[in-house]
Amino acid sequence: MLDRAVSEVSKPRRRLPDQRWQIYPQKPEISQNLAVLTNISPIISQLLINRGMETPEQVQAFLNPESLVLPSPLEDFPDLAISLELLQNAIASQTKIAICGDYDADGMTSTALLLRSLRTLGAQVDYAIPSRMHEGYGINKRIVEEFHSEGVGLILTVDNGISAFEPVARARELGLAVIITDHHDIPQKLPPANAILNPKLIAESSPYRGVAGVGVAYILAVSLAQQLGETKGLIQPMLALFTLGTIADLAPLTGVNRRWVKRGLQHLPKSNLAGIQALIQVGGVQARGDEGAGGVEEKISNPKSKIQNPKSLKPEDIGFRLGPRINAIGRIGDPQTVIELLTTDDMGVALERAMQCEQINASRQEMCQQIEQEAIAYVEAEFVASLQQDRVLVVVQPNWHHGVIGIVASRLVERYGVPVFIGTYEDEGHIRGSARSIPEFHVFEALEYCHDLLGKFGGHKAAGGFSLPAENLQMLRSRLIEFANQCLEPHHLKPLLKIDAEVNLNHINQQLYQQLNALHPCGMDNPDPVFWTPNVQVVEQKIVGKGHIKLTIAQTIDNQEYKIKAIAWRWGDYFRLPSRVDVAYKLRENYFNGNTTIELELIGVRLPIQLQQFFASPPTPSTTTFEYNQRQYTCGFYKNGIEAELRIKNSEGKVLAMQPGHITGLLGTNRQNAKEVDISRPQYDSIIQAALQALSVLSAEL
Repeated sequence: MLDRAVSEVSKPRRRLPDQRWQIYPQKPEISQNLAVLTNISPIISQLLINRGMETPEQVQAFLNPESLVLPSPLEDFPDLAISLELLQNAIASQTKIAICGDYDADGMTSTALLLRSLRTLGAQVDYAIPSRMHEGYGINKRIVEEFHSEGVGLILTVDNGISAFEPVARARELGLAVIITDHHDIPQKLPPANAILNPKLIAESSPYRGVAGVGVAYILAVSLAQQLGETKGLIQPMLALFTLGTIADLAPLTGVNRRWVKRGLQHLPKSNLAGIQALIQVGGVQARGDEGAGGVEEKISNPKSKIQNPKSLKPEDIGFRLGPRINAIGRIGDPQTVIELLTTDDMGVALERAMQCEQINASRQEMCQQIEQEAIAYVEAEFVASLQQDRVLVVVQPNWHHGVIGIVASRLVERYGVPVFIGTYEDEGHIRGSARSIPEFHVFEALEYCHDLLGKFGGHKAAGGFSLPAENLQMLRSRLIEFANQCLEPHHLKPLLKIDAEVNLNHINQQLYQQLNALHPCGMDNPDPVFWTPNVQVVEQKIVGKGHIKLTIAQTIDNQEYKIKAIAWRWGDYFRLPSRVDVAYKLRENYFNGNTTIELELIGVRLPIQLQQFFASPPTPSTTTFEYNQRQYTCGFYKNGIEAELRIKNSEGKVLAMQPGHITGLLGTNRQNAKEVDISRPQYDSIIQAALQALSVLSAEL
């Protein structure tokens, strides 16, 4: 038998993604009953059960959001009536109104929405957005005093203001009225505004509870237009901006968000807003069947190629195409570009601004990639060894652009499975940062826990922003580790993958894909369905583009082999994948050369359960014999270093040795003359499967 040193079995490679798979419990009886009562397929009813819907009424409201009976926003938002009165009086008296927005997609679409609607309704209105680089998030005293000097009588905040006690107090001191519209978490002390519109202040049962900043702006603008009897021509443009902002801000697609986004997506492709049309044109979103159709192959070879979509845009077209172009401006450009883009009626101006968005987004992508690489190198050198003890990452370096560190934080969460607080130095004495989280860790509560060490901070459960004196960095790290250890257990520290149901490859077809359309639009709180298939064979795989794996997987059912193509974005680190794996994936439609096929977008992979169990606790005794292709073999598990090793020996004394998660093994009569072989190749994979089968029989007999 081959023996000794584990390091010699194969060259070290990065292991498979270290995920925790949470597979929803299947409820076939409830699912079948619900399917019959609501006339949908059992697979769709199971997906809806997974999303918390178990009654025909809940299912009906979800599948047909237009059937929802909505309360008047005036009933649910206590301060809406006073807000409308303030705005009506300002319009009637031609008092100057000033909007203070935010520089992310939500804040900029909110600002544009209220600018367009208030101007149309006859208001004198202008806006300001604080500088991300020099001032950070939210209204501040400088903006308040500038508004006052310009003769502004009413300030309207959008997507910010709920934590701005001092700036709002200063505005009131100067005699300005203030309406706050925001959706961020409620601080312990509310600012002294004339009116506050925030869905977090209304009943949890309200369908308006999940709206983003742009949703609050939309409710305010529509309510005002209705009160003034001036809705004609206003609703569609506002709905377009609401849809764009809601999806780009990752707001939950439930309640009214689902109803309005579904409606908005149908109108977006034919929107009469010049800015939306310019974004669609420049961003490469076009209708199905247009010339130049391209699928995964074209996207990989030409990242700027057109993407395909049904006649109404899907959220992913906006989220992954239009949203980043708007967000990029707020991160590293001038938000005025986007406001002009979304408020102009001149197509020439709109196309110019859309091209600026395109160019700045390309710069943002390059910047993100560079900072991500630097951050990973820093984490691997400084913190990776203590992650299990710390349970949180606090990463601060000079010379990073704080406009993009939030994106990098999300990627680090994805990679390491812990909450990430990332920052950079504004100057020698001050740090500004962003935070992103995992489900079990509440960012805003964590920031409040550290409030005495911070300057400004804000956010919600999943994300936040903060600033602090540089001298407090070590204390902040210690305090966050303390907080993380109170709410996180070691098993939380792996990226969570929620999986809806098991599906065999022979059931993946156009019919299943079409059935899933009933769930659209998908997004936050209504995610794209995730399926899994156990013990598939990876028959082909190669690296394409910038570190993606393109592969073909196969599953044999009743002696028939079913194959399907798949793509694993940004998984180059895991190449090559083992020959046998369990896969988790989303379904994607691929258009190429006039053909439409269903493909898999891999988001999870692990060793098959049987293999995991064998290597974790091999059967005792752990050797047996088996026959394969009329030849006799001996196989068994042997301890090699810290891991078990599977060895298969033929009658001539040649041994094949392999370890879990490795794509290569050793083949030879002894370790000194053994050659490295690719065990994913069919001749090796087949004999490994036969050995595992023999060992599983042995295990069952014990």
